[in-house]
Amino acid sequence: MKKISKRHRLIVVLVTVLVIGLFLSLHSIDNVYKQPLPPVSNAPALYAQEQVGTATPVRLEIPSISVDAAIESVGLTPDNAMGVPKGPADVAWFSLGPSPGQVGSAVIAGHYGWKDGIAAAFDNLSKLRKGDAIYVKDSRGQTVSFVVREMHLYDSQEYVPEIFTSAGGTHLNLITCIGTWDAAKQSYTKRLVVFADAAP
Repeated sequence: MKKISKRHRLIVVLVTVLVIGLFLSLHSIDNVYKQPLPPVSNAPALYAQEQVGTATPVRLEIPSISVDAAIESVGLTPDNAMGVPKGPADVAWFSLGPSPGQVGSAVIAGHYGWKDGIAAAFDNLSKLRKGDAIYVKDSRGQTVSFVVREMHLYDSQEYVPEIFTSAGGTHLNLITCIGTWDAAKQSYTKRLVVFADAAP
């Protein structure tokens, strides 16, 4: 009886270990699939959610470089990249991220160097300086003010997740192409990003 009892205890222990192990394994797998997908190249995170019940940004003004542009709302392209404005005059807000004025990093993109010499909204973005003011007007008639903190130049395919994420605070990041035109890739060689913070 003692041998059977020990055997039974051993079986119970083994079964218990297997059950716990299976539970933890399944729980771990479930968590993996619930995790957000990583950004692709310079694309925003794919797990971002459409902002609901918030005002939509409608106009971007940057007095120091004479920008006064309508804001389009864009999401992701089939290549998992942030969409861009349809034409040279407008800019595009990434609507799957925060709206300007919300906690986090709102992102607005604009064109540079449009064909046939036509002026584009961000042709002079590189002329911005630390401390310059940026204003975003929303669909409710409110204006949110930002101040340029810093500017960075990146390679066109460089992985830059910090454009779309932040550890806290309220930010606005502006993106445009710049550098040399690559006819083969139909793209400029660099990306200019202006990082701005909500005005105090």
